[in-house]
Amino acid sequence: MSIWKKIELSMRERVLILDGAMGTMLQGLKLTEDDFRGQKFAQWPSPVQGNNDLLSITKPEAIRAVHDQFFRVGADFIETNTFNANSISQADYGLQDHADDIAMAAAKIAREIADEWTAKTPEKPRAVLGALGPLSKTLSLSPKVEDPGYRAVSFDEVVEAYRSQALAMFDHIDGFLIETVFDTLNCKAAIYAVKDVFSTKGHEIPLLISGTITDKSGRTLSGQTTEAFWTSIAHAKPFAVGLNCALGAEELRPYVQALSKISDTYVMAYPNAGLPNAFGEYDQDADEMAGLVKEWADEGFVNILGGCCGSTPEHIQMIADAVEGMAPRNPPKIEPALRLSGLEPFALTG
Repeated sequence: MSIWKKIELSMRERVLILDGAMGTMLQGLKLTEDDFRGQKFAQWPSPVQGNNDLLSITKPEAIRAVHDQFFRVGADFIETNTFNANSISQADYGLQDHADDIAMAAAKIAREIADEWTAKTPEKPRAVLGALGPLSKTLSLSPKVEDPGYRAVSFDEVVEAYRSQALAMFDHIDGFLIETVFDTLNCKAAIYAVKDVFSTKGHEIPLLISGTITDKSGRTLSGQTTEAFWTSIAHAKPFAVGLNCALGAEELRPYVQALSKISDTYVMAYPNAGLPNAFGEYDQDADEMAGLVKEWADEGFVNILGGCCGSTPEHIQMIADAVEGMAPRNPPKIEPALRLSGLEPFALTG
């Protein structure tokens, strides 16, 4: 039986656990510019410190150690260290031509550590999700206040960036996770790219999609409500849909609840460890965060739980312990209807 088939069986029995924040863990290592450069990029002409994805090539042991820690505390899934491993985002460092190498290196690291843990605990298979982040450029919004019609990138360019990244990871992962979606048009480009890769490879793997509600307005950065976001991407028939980042669990709760009512697929959620303080750091301790997301499982909102910014292995372990033995959400049957969306959803029933 394949790893993913076992994952699907587990989804019917319990709430599964996603990992925590790669960035938070790497920041804790206090890595220097030299650490990020390694030998391969020792003479690179521009600074690369902060390019966490590059560490999959220049300091792979650090990435491996983070994955290992999250598996050790009970994660069923880990995300590849590829949030910005695409040509558009890597262009900020002049590394666009190395984006695919970065993506493939990260996927291989994640695959190796997941297989090791699956071998140790065959009753609890560990899966790898190839992370596709939101990009450093957006299709729906102009970066020029004086020119609202301007776009720094085209739809086709975004599709190609995602397609190349997805193709580099495909052979080493169990599924794709399009995550932290703040612009649904970028997400649509990612969906198109992934589907094209499926066609190229001759078979499909699961697709998961997670949006981000940017503030208490309850909307994505490009203006959609949770319900409109789901309507916009439901055609992709994702294995799971969810919300992550931007908000802590307390603030994210009503939007996770709304998504659980309207989605006929599995629901995932991985909030930040509270809201950032004045220094941009996250103070919510593991016990408090676990208590908040446990309520979501209690009320049948979720199938997968994890953590985003500020969440450490301690947070993930507390979440795993808190929901152990709890029944997962049972996706509802949604009646067919003509469903459309702009910033708000519209359904024509009857």
